[in-house]
Amino acid sequence: MLKDINEIVTAVTARLTRTWHTEIADAERSWPRTFPLGSVTRTELETRFPALQQQALAWQEWAQANHLDLTWTSRRVHASTQQIPTHVTVADVDTAAALAGGDWPARLRRGRQRAHRLHDTFPTGPTPKILRETDHYTPTDFDLLVAAACWFRDHDAAGLTPRQVPIPGLHAKWLNTSRHLIASLTERADLGLLPPHPPRIHFTYLDPDHRSAGGRRHDSATVGDTMTPAYPPHVIVISENKDTAIHFPPLPNAVSVEGEGFGAAALARIPWIAATPHLIYWGDMDAYGLEIVDNFRREGLPVRTILMDETAYQQYEKYGSSTDAQGKPLKHAPRKPLQHLTASERTLYERLTDPDWTGFLRIEQERIPLQIAAEAVGRAITQADIYRCPA
Repeated sequence: MLKDINEIVTAVTARLTRTWHTEIADAERSWPRTFPLGSVTRTELETRFPALQQQALAWQEWAQANHLDLTWTSRRVHASTQQIPTHVTVADVDTAAALAGGDWPARLRRGRQRAHRLHDTFPTGPTPKILRETDHYTPTDFDLLVAAACWFRDHDAAGLTPRQVPIPGLHAKWLNTSRHLIASLTERADLGLLPPHPPRIHFTYLDPDHRSAGGRRHDSATVGDTMTPAYPPHVIVISENKDTAIHFPPLPNAVSVEGEGFGAAALARIPWIAATPHLIYWGDMDAYGLEIVDNFRREGLPVRTILMDETAYQQYEKYGSSTDAQGKPLKHAPRKPLQHLTASERTLYERLTDPDWTGFLRIEQERIPLQIAAEAVGRAITQADIYRCPA
C-alpha cells in the first residue's frame, strides 16, 4: 500500500529536525534525500487499482506543486502496463522546510543570518552545535553572545568571577550557561574565570546545655575549609526546609542542617558530618524527597529517615497537597530505579510514582508539628541498634 502524503511530510520534518544545523554550517550534506512511498503487491494492484490510480495522481499533483521529483515504476495490471510512484526526492533543505511548514522557513533564514555573522566575526565560524543551541536565542541574547565572545577574544579574564566581567547587559547566570559557546567561538579551552565558590552549609545548634550557656545558635561551614563545630554532634537532623531546620526543637548533642539547595555530595565532604553517629534526614513525602534520600545513601551517608514512609503518609495524608508553590497541579514524577530505599520507603515511592494513583502526591514536612518530628528522631536513635540502612 502506498503511504499517505502526511507520512512523508512527517519523515521529512524528522530528518530536517536532525540535520538543519549541519546543513547551514556546511558541515555535512543531508539533502537531497529520497523517501520511499511504500510497496504495492500484485493483489492490491488488481483489486484496488482505481483507488491506487487516484492516489498516484494525488502524489503527482503534490510533487509538482512542491517542486519534488517522483520516481515511477512500470507495473502490469491485468492486460495493461501502469506507472506507480515508488519514491519522492526532496532536493534541498529549503524545500524540506517548505514541506514541514510552520516556522521552519523562518528558522532557516535566522540560522543562515547568524551563521554569516559568526563566520564574519570569528575565525572558526559557526559550528552545527552553536547554531542548534542558539536557535531559541532571542535577538538580544544572540547579540550578547557575539559581544561576550568578542570581549573574551580580546581580553584576559583571569581572576574575574562571572559577575565581574564588564560587558553591558551581561548577567552571571547567562554567562554560566553560555560559557561553552563562548569558549568554542574564541577557540579557548577555558575562559579563565574563577571557579564557583565551594558550597556553604548552614546549621543550628540544638543542644539545650550549649544554648543555656550562651553559646551561638547558628553557624556555617564551607566545603573544603577547616571548621570545627562548637561541640561534636552525636545527632544531625538534615531538613529539606530551611525554616524547619532553624526552628527544630532542642535535642542533646544535636545539630540541624539546612538541606535545601545542598547536594548529598557536598555534605559528605564535611568530615564532622560524615563522622556523626546518627544522621537523620527529614523531607517532604513526595517522589523528589525520597530520591534525595536515595542520593544521600548512594554518596555514602547512611541517613535514616523520619516521617517519610508508608505509615507516616497514612497518618498525615490529611495535610497532603495537590498543587506546587505556584499553584500549579502536581504531576506524577517518572519512576527512577532507586536502589537505596527501605522497604517502607520504597512502597511509598512506588505509590507516589504510580500514574494511576489518585491520592496526594506531596505532604510537606512543615505541615507536621516539629515536636512530633523531634519525638521521631528520638525513636530513630533508640532503634539504631536494630536498624539496617540499605547498602
